[in-house]
Amino acid sequence: MAKGRVSFQADRCKACGLCVEFCPKGVLGFDNHTINTMGYHPVILLDTDGCTGCGICGLMCPDLVIQVEKE
Repeated sequence: MAKGRVSFQADRCKACGLCVEFCPKGVLGFDNHTINTMGYHPVILLDTDGCTGCGICGLMCPDLVIQVEKE
């Protein structure tokens, strides 16, 4: 199965949750230990082995915070 590498521009994330909601593998979540410069808990990858690199999270992000690369 293809693997993916996801990176986030955490300071631009407004925690809308669209990427978390639409991730088919459920590997995204909110970083409850960090608050970004805008005052939100940014999204993080919870399970690096579970990401397939499908790119749906990046497509759903209205602020272009997410970059997806297939390995």
